[in-house]
Amino acid sequence: MATFTNFLLSKPPSSPSLFTQPSPLFFRPTTSSSSPRLAKPQPPLVARPTGPRGLTVRATAATQNSSPPASDERVQKVHSLEEFDAALRAAEDRLVVVEYEASRSASSNKMYPFMVELSRQCNDVVFLLVLGDESEATRELCRREKVKKAPHFTFYKSMERVHDEEGIGPDQLVGDVLYYGDNHSAVKQLHSREDVEKLIEGHKADHKLVVLDVGLKHCGPCVKVYPTVIKLSRQMSESVVFARMNGDENDSCMQFLKDMDVVEVPTFLFIRDGEIRGRYVGSGKGELIGEILRYQGVRVTY
Repeated sequence: MATFTNFLLSKPPSSPSLFTQPSPLFFRPTTSSSSPRLAKPQPPLVARPTGPRGLTVRATAATQNSSPPASDERVQKVHSLEEFDAALRAAEDRLVVVEYEASRSASSNKMYPFMVELSRQCNDVVFLLVLGDESEATRELCRREKVKKAPHFTFYKSMERVHDEEGIGPDQLVGDVLYYGDNHSAVKQLHSREDVEKLIEGHKADHKLVVLDVGLKHCGPCVKVYPTVIKLSRQMSESVVFARMNGDENDSCMQFLKDMDVVEVPTFLFIRDGEIRGRYVGSGKGELIGEILRYQGVRVTY
C-alpha cells in the first residue's frame, strides 16, 4: 500500500514552480493520434472546474538539487523497447509511472530527485526512467509511445496506458500517483453497482455517512481533489465511510452514473441509512469539507 504521510500536510510549506514548458526530446517529431474515448452517457459528463478554497497538498521533497540522489535503486532505468515491455508485464496490476527525460533538460534534472524520493515512499508503485536522447533504441521507444518532450510522465495499470502528464511539478505528480495507484484501505474502491449496494447495505445499521466520490479516469479536477478525500478518510474514519468509483471503468459503473443522474464530475453523493441525502458537484476542497460536515449535522457558515 502506498504511503504518502510526508506529502499530506495541513499547513504545507510553499513549493516552488519548477517549470511551465517541457523541453523537446532530440528526435524527429511524429504525428500523434488522439487517445481513444469511451462512450459517454447522455447528457455527456463534463469535469467541473476546480474550486478556489480548501486544503492544499504540497510536496515536501527537495526540488532544488539538480543531481540525482545517491540511492535510486527503486527507479528502474529502461534502455529499449524490450526492457520497457518486460517491465510493464512484470508489474502486473500495480501502477507503473514512467518518466521520460532529456539529458539537456534542466526541468528533468530537477524532477528526477523528487521521483526517486517518491519511489521510496510508494512500495506498491513501479517507477521507470527513460532517457529519450540516450540512444537510437530509446528514441524508437519515445516514437512508439508518442512522447516528444521532456519531462513527460505516463501511467500504466495492467499494461493499459491510463494517463499522461507533461511539464508538471512535484505536487501534480503526487496527486496523479495517489489517484491512479491508491490502495488506501480507508477509501473503498468500487467497481460495479453491486459494490455500491453492498457498501450501502453494510452501513445501514451503524448509521454512518457514506461519501461516494464519482469521477472519470481522465479528469483533472477528480485527480486534484482526491488527496483531500484520502486525508479526510483518515481523519473521519470513526464517523464517515469514503468510497470512490470511476464511471468509465466498465458498463456497470457507467449505468450507475446514468441512474444517479450524474452529468458532471467529480460528483460526491452523501448516503445515510440506505438513502441518498444529497450531493456536491465540484472539486472545491473547502466546499467538500463543508458539505460533509453539514450532512453530519454540523452547522457550516460560508
